[in-house]
Amino acid sequence: MYDGEFYDASAYKASPVPMALESGTVYEAVKTGVSQGLFTVTTASQVKDGWIGNGVWRAASLEPKQKKIVAAAKPATDDSDKPPVLRHADAEKPSAPAPAPPPVSPPPAQTPPAPVASAPAPQQDQEQEDEDRPVLRRGKPEPKPEEALPKPLKSAKIAASPAALASSKPGEMQAVPAISDAGGPEPRPYAYSLKPEEGQNLKKQMLTLAADEVRARDQKLAAEITTTPPPAARSPRAGKARAKLPQPVFDDVQFRVFDLSSSNEPVLVLCARAQMPPGPNATRAPIPYFVTVVARQTIYGELHKAFVNITDTQHLDAIPRMELIDAVDADGDGRGELLFRKVFDAGSAYAVYRVIGDQLWPLFDGTPGQ
Repeated sequence: MYDGEFYDASAYKASPVPMALESGTVYEAVKTGVSQGLFTVTTASQVKDGWIGNGVWRAASLEPKQKKIVAAAKPATDDSDKPPVLRHADAEKPSAPAPAPPPVSPPPAQTPPAPVASAPAPQQDQEQEDEDRPVLRRGKPEPKPEEALPKPLKSAKIAASPAALASSKPGEMQAVPAISDAGGPEPRPYAYSLKPEEGQNLKKQMLTLAADEVRARDQKLAAEITTTPPPAARSPRAGKARAKLPQPVFDDVQFRVFDLSSSNEPVLVLCARAQMPPGPNATRAPIPYFVTVVARQTIYGELHKAFVNITDTQHLDAIPRMELIDAVDADGDGRGELLFRKVFDAGSAYAVYRVIGDQLWPLFDGTPGQ
């Protein structure tokens, strides 16, 4: 977003590299509003369908550990910058009585040998000896090799990969929203907490809404193909009407529940593939459908349908398939929006929608090739 308007990041101010992929740009990856880490762009390369950015990834789980280690490595006193001074081990204890008569000058036998002052022992030998033994050093002490690189950073490449792909299947690429606005609000989680039985009940209701949309779409396509009009619908009893209707078969079901406006009113999103079972007098092969349903639950527990998108493999040129990416604060006002990927037969684009009441209002609607 720039000056209140949204632009396609793959083409915005490209000269020739888009502004979104300029070297040094830092992105904060979020998942359901929770920060996952930082990605710094180093180089950009052009591919067939646009641009991709290469960079360095740092997981958010590594930051707190590093800060604690750095804080512990700070010197406890402020006299580390002073010139080195030779002291005896018991010189800093004024209350201890002197074992010898009042000395006028230090006895020569107690003076440390010159090699100790000019050439201190190696660090490995000092670590094996008493830690309270005075050591002659000049300037600020250098951090130990073990403290220079914390253990979590040594395995960053190994630890970051499972964390980033914890919710995805092995070998499957996962899309995570990224934000580069340094002055935006603090990210907050948009996930809505549900008990397992509550989540299953809401998912069942959303599948019922999706089944109605799939049946209506299938009947519309069947009416366009066949020349004979379908038989007139009867009005059986309400309890038996739904039982006699053909039920679509769903697979690849993705069900998410969000609290976008901190109002404790969940917004439900279901994306799935569906296929109607072949009827006894079927004249065409079953068509796979792609359905996306967005609904809002009121304080009374009722589901109000806010958005429906349904298409099939034969109509992707006109009606795209809608894939939910995540909920993200697109304009920095603290309120979450829904980010979708629109898949056409000629490419893909992204769209951002805001849920207002029982409707979805588009804030940005991309087009493939722009």
